[in-house]
Amino acid sequence: MLFKKEKYQIKPNSIGFYQDLEHLDGMGISAVSANLYLEKKRDDLVIFYFRKGASCASVYTQSNIKSENIKWNLNNSREKIYALLVNTRNANAFTGEDGYKSINNIAMMLSEHLSQKQIVDEEDPKKISIKNLIFASTGTIGENFPEKKILQSVPKLIDNIKYVQNKYVWMKAAMGILTTDTRPKLSMEECKIAGTNVKIYGVAKGSGMIYPDMATTLGFVFTDAKISGNILKQLLKKNIQNTFNAISCDGDTSTNDMVSIFSTGYANNKNIKSYKDKALNEFDKSLNSVLKNLAKAVASDGEGASKFIIIKVEKCKNENDAKKICFSIANSPLVKTAIAGGDPNWGRIVMAIGKTKIKLKLNKFNINIGPYKIIENGKIAQSYNENDVAEYMSSFEIQINVQIGTGNKEFEVYTMDLTKKYIEINADYRS
Repeated sequence: MLFKKEKYQIKPNSIGFYQDLEHLDGMGISAVSANLYLEKKRDDLVIFYFRKGASCASVYTQSNIKSENIKWNLNNSREKIYALLVNTRNANAFTGEDGYKSINNIAMMLSEHLSQKQIVDEEDPKKISIKNLIFASTGTIGENFPEKKILQSVPKLIDNIKYVQNKYVWMKAAMGILTTDTRPKLSMEECKIAGTNVKIYGVAKGSGMIYPDMATTLGFVFTDAKISGNILKQLLKKNIQNTFNAISCDGDTSTNDMVSIFSTGYANNKNIKSYKDKALNEFDKSLNSVLKNLAKAVASDGEGASKFIIIKVEKCKNENDAKKICFSIANSPLVKTAIAGGDPNWGRIVMAIGKTKIKLKLNKFNINIGPYKIIENGKIAQSYNENDVAEYMSSFEIQINVQIGTGNKEFEVYTMDLTKKYIEINADYRS
């Protein structure tokens, strides 16, 4: 569960709505203001620090234009990662050689300060290389990267690292990575690996420029399980497909998309040699739950969103067809604006399905909006009552179910409506 309520009937607006993420062994967290937002003072620089290093796996944007931090991560991938540094307000994308050099300079300072922290805090201190550090950036594309401000904030950031986390510390970190989001995104699960208790905690940000393919946002998952980077990579690739690759806000893909998972190993569970090991069954399901709840939180907090929409397409010839139809509906401005207005204009859904050119069996073609039958076996349902559907569409959560009738494959996508507020947010984004 993401929230204490099982359904998104209202938008959460207080800390009480969120799960009680507690302490996770082997890591520290710090969030400070580097004054990256000139108009307001807020946390905008966050570090997740792993005292003995962490196994790590990441998936990145499939955009042909990648931010400089993504390039750094791809060039310096290591089995053990000691810290993830996240900055907001500036994407460090399309900044060229200068942007990349800034990451290198910040890495050098982090390496120095964290290595010193190892000497002070650890019995067996390690020298932390710049190659043991990865970075995430989010914000405006094409602006000069604020290297000096971040460098000036590194000492305070390191000094403020909390080795013991609680709900407040996790909320502070989750708030520190936001941009146009209206609320933090957190999720947690607890499970067992071969009888050993393990925790899986996650935070994410994302509100606009949300669309596959990789992951469509920034998402970071942390576990105390002992799992190698290679196995984490396989688990992440598998579970990203129906979570972060199943959401859309506006059909645009960012240059900075990144989802990572870090394993501190402190749970000291039995050694896992394959991602198919049955001992990972619970962990696999729990990881999917954390990722899906984070993905849903991103979709429900899309820029200007007034409604959270679940689109499920069933009985398709193959999953790819189901996915294509889902996203055709999810990305249709006509569908999204009708839902924003509470208008049960189901003809727009039919249009979005038809334009995919995917074959359907008309006599087995069905559409439901919530509990109400709209199309039944290729015809308008005899029970259809527009007033009932219109009343349902005043809810925050809207469900659309489509059955194509050509097979038994399905896919589910999460999105939001398209409102005037979305236009205002993006028209005024740099104002």
